[in-house]
Amino acid sequence: MRDRSLIPSFQRPASRVVIRRAANYEQDLAALIYESLREFNLPMKDKTVLLKPNLVGLDPLGVTNTHPAVVAAARECFLRLGASQVLIGDGPAMDRDTEAILESVRLREYAGPLAHTFVDLNVDDVERVPLKTRASRLKELYLPKTALGVDFLVSMPKLKTHHWAGVTLSLKNMFGIVPGSCYGWPKNVLHWAGIDRAILDINAAARPDFAIVDGIMGMEGNGPVQGTPKSCGVLVLGSDPVAVDATCCRVMGLMPERLKHLSGAGTLLGHLKVHKIQQLGEKIADVRTPFAVLEAFRRIAE
Repeated sequence: MRDRSLIPSFQRPASRVVIRRAANYEQDLAALIYESLREFNLPMKDKTVLLKPNLVGLDPLGVTNTHPAVVAAARECFLRLGASQVLIGDGPAMDRDTEAILESVRLREYAGPLAHTFVDLNVDDVERVPLKTRASRLKELYLPKTALGVDFLVSMPKLKTHHWAGVTLSLKNMFGIVPGSCYGWPKNVLHWAGIDRAILDINAAARPDFAIVDGIMGMEGNGPVQGTPKSCGVLVLGSDPVAVDATCCRVMGLMPERLKHLSGAGTLLGHLKVHKIQQLGEKIADVRTPFAVLEAFRRIAE
C-alpha cells in the first residue's frame, strides 16, 4: 500500500527536479527518461506501476494529450527498472468513448496491445476514500481501485495552460482518476466544489509518487483544449509533483506562487519555493519559453 501521509513542507527534505531537452517525439525518449529516473534511485523491483497520462479527448493532431511516444518510453523504462507490471490508465473528462480517444492518439502504435495494459478509470471498480483535507466542500471521493492499489502512481501531464486553473500539470492531471461513472462527464461535481480546492483534495487522497511532464509540445492561451500549440522542447521529471509543477511554471514564464492550487499544495503536498528545489539537468533560464495566458491569469505571468 502506498504512503498517503501528508507532510508539512518545513518537515520535507529538499526535492529534486530534472529538466531534459527533447526537441521532438522522434528522438530516443526512453534513453532520456531512463537516465533521469536513475537520478532518483527508485526501488521499482517487483512493483506495480500506473502511468496516468492526460487524455482529455479526441486528438488526431496530437496537440492536446500527452504524446504516446512519451507514455510508451516511460513504460519501457519502469519495466527496465524492474517493475513487475506497468499499467496505463486515465478517465477522460470530455468524451465517454475512451476507446475512440486511444485510437485517435495512436497509443497502440507506440505502446503495443492494450488489452491487459490500459485501464479505463472512468469505469473501474471504485473504493470510498474519506478525505483527509477539507479544502473543498467534498468530504469523500469514490476513486478507482486500480489507482489506489498500485505500488507506484505516475502523473504524466502535458505542459498546458488552463482556462480555469491557470495551468494543468501533474496535480490538475489527477482529475482524470476521478471516475465519470460516479461523477459524470465532464466531472462537474469537482468544478462546483471549486476547481482549485478540488485539486488539493484529490491529490491529498491519491498523491502521485512521481511526475513526468510532456513539454516537448505544449499549449498556451485558452488551454486545455482550445489553446495554441507551443513548442517548448523539454521533459520535466521528479518525485515531488508540487516541485515539478512549480518548475514547469517557471519554465513557462509563470509564477507558481500566484496560482491558488499550487500555493495551497506547497503547504502539505510538496515544495513550491525555489530554494527547496534542486534543479538537475538543464537550468530553467536556459529553457524558459514564455507561455501566453488568458487575461484572467495575467497576474501569474512574470
